[in-house]
Amino acid sequence: MAGGGFTAASAGSRASEYEAKMTIYVVITCIIAASGGLMFGYDVGVSGGVTSMDDFLAKFFPSVLKKKNATSSGTSSAYCQYDSQTLQLFTSSLYLAALVATFVASPITRLYGRKVTMLVAGIFFDVGVILNGAAQDLEMLIIGRILLGCGVGFANQAVPLFLSEIAPAHLRGALNILFQLNVTIGILAAELVNYGALKKRPWGWRISLSLAGVPAVCLTLGSLLLVETPNSLVERGHFEKAKVVLRKIRGTDNIHAEFEDLVEASRIAKEVKHPFKNLLQRRSRPQLVITCGLQFFQQFTGINAIMFYAPVLFKTLGFGDDASLYSSVITGGVNVLSTLVSVYSVDKVGRKVLLLEACVQMFVAQVAIAILLAIGFRDGRTTLPNSSAIAVVVLICVFVSAFAWSWGPLGWLIASEIFPLETRSAGQSVTVCVNMVFTFVIGQAFLSMLCTMKYGIFLFFAGWVFIMGVFAILFIPETKGIPIEEMEGLWKKHWFWKRIVPNEVVVQGGDNSRRERSLELKKVKVVPGEEA
Repeated sequence: MAGGGFTAASAGSRASEYEAKMTIYVVITCIIAASGGLMFGYDVGVSGGVTSMDDFLAKFFPSVLKKKNATSSGTSSAYCQYDSQTLQLFTSSLYLAALVATFVASPITRLYGRKVTMLVAGIFFDVGVILNGAAQDLEMLIIGRILLGCGVGFANQAVPLFLSEIAPAHLRGALNILFQLNVTIGILAAELVNYGALKKRPWGWRISLSLAGVPAVCLTLGSLLLVETPNSLVERGHFEKAKVVLRKIRGTDNIHAEFEDLVEASRIAKEVKHPFKNLLQRRSRPQLVITCGLQFFQQFTGINAIMFYAPVLFKTLGFGDDASLYSSVITGGVNVLSTLVSVYSVDKVGRKVLLLEACVQMFVAQVAIAILLAIGFRDGRTTLPNSSAIAVVVLICVFVSAFAWSWGPLGWLIASEIFPLETRSAGQSVTVCVNMVFTFVIGQAFLSMLCTMKYGIFLFFAGWVFIMGVFAILFIPETKGIPIEEMEGLWKKHWFWKRIVPNEVVVQGGDNSRRERSLELKKVKVVPGEEA
């Protein structure tokens, strides 16, 4: 048997022997790495603010400004004032570029490490920010957004993997969610900047776009200071360096068990020459389905429709310029605070409880918003009554808070921790790809959907929230506290996935194939070279 008989399932079977302390070095390293989320969040938050600014619209989208003025005079529908495919392309082009970039980022992450991938992301961000801040025409603006999207693709590929591999198992959830926490902080920062930049006419929008350079430079410089993960070092053959790093991040010299498991997992991973092909095998079916489901449902909660276009949405509901940006700042603040709830609770109450509670909360909030809009805009009204408008803001905050402590961070966390090492980089690439596909779809379509479906858009998203709750109940196992090398054992215990994952599988390893039996965790360890 080529490559021996030690299985991926048995890798990590000595996880009870792992020793790890919470070190300041790990915390600082994870904070620096998670600054990639800060850049991503700023990009999400800034687009809605600048697209609501009249000076920005006058320079790049004069037809939208004309339609907006027609709405103010009562000659156009309030729901349709921002309906423009070109305007939506300004937002969504970033995510289309990220979709393409992630396929380039995957082999770079595997061959050169997580650190290099984050450095490349930072460089893309730096150049994109310069073009956006100095944009003289629509083409220059879109090219800048595309480069920012390339940065997002590289950062989202590397950062969640980095955080999951650096963190000790009992703190992996909280440290991984630092990425999503920084996304929410980035969104809030963008909304605060937009609120201040509105007063700086006619070039305030340039301030909003240019200040994205702050997190961009932080990621670029920070990536130079980071240490590479032991998993990546072992994967690339730097065993002694991996030992040094593992001792440093675990705060102990007792790393023998964890290091040996990393070496075994790496040996298996190296035999897999085509990791994307391996993702299509039955043994990878649970991880692939759960990852794709999490990313699809994450976008079809409607969260990014609100985060992208919060100021635009609030202006559609009849808020003035100041009030719309102020309301979006409130939702941004709720987003940050609620993500902190997830950091605190994810390793205590578990992933699944948070997912299911949030589904109930988001469903109720969206149905209530739809009812308020249906009543408030009846008989051709172009603005909501004050009481209804305040209620909508409160309900949007209720919705955002539920997402921020559940499907937002956990969509990335669970996807980054369930793949074995041999397909982890490819799996993260699929995660980013699926996320960006549907982020692009929502970004490109939401304003048109709002125009067509009106208040029904919130019922549309509520329907998907119900479906994703059922998906979580049936198909997502609890991963709290399980070492990342032991995730294979989950599928053998799950009511459905144990029927899918075969007891005996064939794994392709370049020109060779090796037969591998799925072994119960902590039961059998086959000596390398022994025939199965």
